[in-house]
Amino acid sequence: MITQLLANCAVSDLERAEQWYVRLFGRAPDARPMPGLLEWHLAQTFGIQLWTDPDRAGKSTVVLGESELDAAADRLTRVGIDHDGPQPGGGARILQIVDPDGNRVC
Repeated sequence: MITQLLANCAVSDLERAEQWYVRLFGRAPDARPMPGLLEWHLAQTFGIQLWTDPDRAGKSTVVLGESELDAAADRLTRVGIDHDGPQPGGGARILQIVDPDGNRVC
C-alpha cells in the first residue's frame, strides 16, 4: 500500500532553487536527505523534492492545491515571484508560476 507521495522537480542549481522555493513555501526545507536533494513536507503524507539533475532541469510540472488562491497570489507578489494572477483552467482557477529552471508549479 502506498502511504506517501513526494513530487520531484529536477533543478540545475540547488542553491538558487532553494532560495526560490523558500519564498514559495515561506520556510526552509524540512529535510536534506542526501547531497543534491531537498524536501518540503507539505503535509504528513505528501511533499516536494528538489533534485539536482541539470540534464532534466526545467522539465518538471507540479500541481499544488491551494484553498486561498487570491491570498496566495498576493503573497507570491510580495515575495517577488512573478505570475499573471489566477486564471480559469480545467474547471477551476489556477495560478501558474515557473521556477528559475522553468519547472512549472500550478
